[in-house]
Amino acid sequence: MEEQSNRCVEEPALALCQSRDLVDGGLAVPFDLRYGGQTCRAFAVRFQGVAQAYLNRCSHVAMEMDWQPDRFFDASGQWLVCASHGATYRPDTGECAGGPCRGGLIRIELSEVGGVVLWHPTYLAKPLEF
Repeated sequence: MEEQSNRCVEEPALALCQSRDLVDGGLAVPFDLRYGGQTCRAFAVRFQGVAQAYLNRCSHVAMEMDWQPDRFFDASGQWLVCASHGATYRPDTGECAGGPCRGGLIRIELSEVGGVVLWHPTYLAKPLEF
């Protein structure tokens, strides 16, 4: 059986930020997108050298997670934490690591090329102007 990607064939990757804008365990770079037809906020962070992005929506209660603007990591820089109820997520996978989670975070596909972090639109995650 052939594996299918949900990547939009007609949508090219979009520049999100410079690679240097994402520091391990540091501030996130926020961005807006249309996910499943709704306008949503997402965020990109760096963990163990790899850029990761997720919808800014806790799986426990669908509300934004940052405890201060663009701050998602706990004090150790090892976990993403929802400020409202303390749900904790793995930064590398978005999986629930503790607290009142109902599943994991929704991943947004990224890559890095030539010092630029690129966001890859998918069938569900599209640019706002799409």
